[in-house]
Amino acid sequence: MRIIAALFSIIMPGFGQFYNRQMIKGVLFVVFEHFDNMVGKINSAIQLDFNGFHQKALETVVYDGLLFYPGFYVYVVWDAWFYAKEGANKITSAIPFIIGGFLGELCTIFSAKLPFPSLTAGLLMVIPMVIGMVIF
Repeated sequence: MRIIAALFSIIMPGFGQFYNRQMIKGVLFVVFEHFDNMVGKINSAIQLDFNGFHQKALETVVYDGLLFYPGFYVYVVWDAWFYAKEGANKITSAIPFIIGGFLGELCTIFSAKLPFPSLTAGLLMVIPMVIGMVIF
């Protein structure tokens, strides 16, 4: 099922590819996700942000790694969702995912102005993706 593959990738990028039996792609995506997470210190920033230390989270994160993450994350979820079922329209099904990636990038760029940057960016990426999965 497409939704299950996408949900696996939402939880951990690359796991949806494992669900689709695309093992090499899944391993690559998991490695890239962990590398980017480590380089960008994304998990540390999320943990600080969720505990109310917003300024400390903004100081901790490495923006070179963080700016890559929303687009990569959305692409991995779309890839798992798209390849879980044959015959899907590649162009129109990608539009909600592109919107989610774009909103995630905007949240990353303007994170210093947002009260909860991690939560806002996450929701603005996931909500368009879920809407797109339901529509298509």
